[in-house]
Amino acid sequence: MYQIEEPTYFIYLLLIPVLFTVFLLVFWWKKRTQKKFATEELLKKLSPEKSIFKPILKMIIFLIGLAFLIVSLANPKMGTKIETVKRQGVDIVFALDVSKSMLAEDIAPNRLEKAKQIISKIIDKLGSDRIGIIIYAGNAYPLLPITTDHGAAKMFLQSANPNMVSSQGTAINEAIKLASTYYDNDEQTNRFLFIISDGEDHQEDASSAISQAANDGIKTFTIGIGTEKGGPIPLKDRRGVLQGYKKDSKGEVVITKMNVNTLKNIADGGKGKYILGNKTQQTVDFVEKLLVKAEKSEFESTQLSDYKDQFQWFVGFGLLFLIIDAFMFEKKTKWIQKLNLFNK
Repeated sequence: MYQIEEPTYFIYLLLIPVLFTVFLLVFWWKKRTQKKFATEELLKKLSPEKSIFKPILKMIIFLIGLAFLIVSLANPKMGTKIETVKRQGVDIVFALDVSKSMLAEDIAPNRLEKAKQIISKIIDKLGSDRIGIIIYAGNAYPLLPITTDHGAAKMFLQSANPNMVSSQGTAINEAIKLASTYYDNDEQTNRFLFIISDGEDHQEDASSAISQAANDGIKTFTIGIGTEKGGPIPLKDRRGVLQGYKKDSKGEVVITKMNVNTLKNIADGGKGKYILGNKTQQTVDFVEKLLVKAEKSEFESTQLSDYKDQFQWFVGFGLLFLIIDAFMFEKKTKWIQKLNLFNK
């Protein structure tokens, strides 16, 4: 097995026939010019040691050396063995609350952006773990299927916003049930679900969905974003200019508060733990330690060929031919000249 690292350098091999053609034209021009001043017999008497074959041989040796050096630039590699690389990790699903209450700015810049920041930093700490993302408000939607592509996860995460769900509210049951479908590896023993929310409007009873998830081996952790004092929900236009604050049917500004008890109950039922997520680094450190201790399952193995550089051989042969060319004279070789093969 072999591999070429930089095949574009092979284009320089076109220099070989070009140089050889130029050499033949120059050789032909010299012979033609010499005949204008003297006959062939006279030239042999004037330069008895001059060889016709040696210049051609020197040029061929030079071009061979040049060809080896050009091939060395392409860096050929030879495969010596096949290695099996195993990927191990855990399955992690993030359920992100994108309801309007997550736009409250009691946590800077707002609850939703803080949640995205936490998830993004957790992803940066992951190894070969698989991750999936769900967004929910009045309904739950898959934002990203479970994958090992962490870069894609962060890209999709940044696009999450309240306008992506058709209705407001907090469909926690639906989010948990949808998350359960993400874990497609039956052999995976460690499954984690992180619900990131302010806990507000979780009016429906999520105990049955949580219990079912726990029975399926899913550990549910909740990360609370917001303050118990709360704050208003800003209404902004597409340019981000503040237009006012959300009001209730009586015309009073709505104050949204984080519901810690709801989030704790969900975590307890899911055999997990509640985490206050207002301090990003502390939250990320907690999750990192949690996942490091978790038992990893093998979910992917890839066979890779171990290729080794071979350019040094081509450099060596190239320099060898160039050295031979440098020490080769265009005169006839003495012992061949003594044979006098062409004289009667």
